[in-house]
Amino acid sequence: MTKRFFLSLALVVTVGGMVPLYAQGPATAEAELVKWSIITGGFALAVAAAFGALSQAKGLASAAEGIARNPSAANEIRGSLILGLVLIESLVIYVLLISLILFFIKPFGG
Repeated sequence: MTKRFFLSLALVVTVGGMVPLYAQGPATAEAELVKWSIITGGFALAVAAAFGALSQAKGLASAAEGIARNPSAANEIRGSLILGLVLIESLVIYVLLISLILFFIKPFGG
């Protein structure tokens, strides 16, 4: 009895999972372009955020080491650190802007 029930349940779940496959229409070239622009924008944002965070961490570690070695130069190191962090973060924000454009505006006309 339970084996039959689980087989029936597996059949219902399988058929229910396949129904959306037949509900969608044929893919057009415009739909493919939008899909790939979203994938490209997401990938670019992930890479920019990852390497931006790594470079900020490296800069912060180097600044902390520099201040530990020479505490009298803390003000100059801190100023250079803040400027570097701002420039690194601005690059990530530029990639975010381009990704948002790719997400919400139809690329290449249309």
